[in-house]
Amino acid sequence: MTNSIFTKRHRLSDKILNTLIHLATLSSVLILVVIIGYILYRGIPAFDFSYLFNTTSILNDTVGILPNIINTLYIIVLTLLIACPIGIGGAIYLNEYAKNKKFVDVISFTTEILSGIPSIVYGLFGMLFFGTVCRFGYSILTGSLTLAIMILPIISRNTQTALETVPKSYREAALGIGATKWYMIRTVLLPSCMPGILTGVILAMGRIVAESAALLFTAGSVHVLPSNIFGHIMTSGGTLTIELYLQMAKGNYDVAFVIALVLLVIVLGLNFLAKLLTKKFDVNKVEG
Repeated sequence: MTNSIFTKRHRLSDKILNTLIHLATLSSVLILVVIIGYILYRGIPAFDFSYLFNTTSILNDTVGILPNIINTLYIIVLTLLIACPIGIGGAIYLNEYAKNKKFVDVISFTTEILSGIPSIVYGLFGMLFFGTVCRFGYSILTGSLTLAIMILPIISRNTQTALETVPKSYREAALGIGATKWYMIRTVLLPSCMPGILTGVILAMGRIVAESAALLFTAGSVHVLPSNIFGHIMTSGGTLTIELYLQMAKGNYDVAFVIALVLLVIVLGLNFLAKLLTKKFDVNKVEG
């Protein structure tokens, strides 16, 4: 009994492993704090609210990122309008309708491969296919179609995971009282897994905001205010990340850090929004 595990509750290996785990956690937090702190340190002194409402013009001697903010919003909305129906619909089919397990495995494997392709490859494909073959040229539409392919794995996989967490008894109860399968999906499954779906959508929005390589080849870098809502979709438009890259290339580090600060606020805002929406739907589900 001298070598029993009960007599070795405080083993040295456990203490070392516990210390390493805590150090890894603190390192992750420290890296985030350093990145945010440095961006705030460089961005806040150079920040001016006029940047948010002006356009960059040599003739008027002004610097602003308003067109880039508008282009970013255009690409976010248009990309989600394209990707969400395909990603969520595909996940519903694979999880609720598809009976062939091999077919589901092939689709899931394909989705995983899509998530691992470098963004620069997506940009090259989008430029050649959507821009040249489809004749959309350098435009917000070309960039949105390219990004829609990129974020499909995020939306689809999160939706599948969310659907799998819904208890099987929910399905059986709805079908048992005579509901059709689509009615059951629409009124029972989707409301129950909405927090997971919303989390996937907001993570996809973060990917859209942060993307630069693919958009450089597809949407271009023009920073001009739109003359109308729908016509601007077919014109070139640089997002905030593209403008950040261009300002860094020119050596305008103050403007670059201001853009980085704006991007940081947007990304943190999206993450907090994901948390709030998830809690809201969880509370509603419990109350229901």
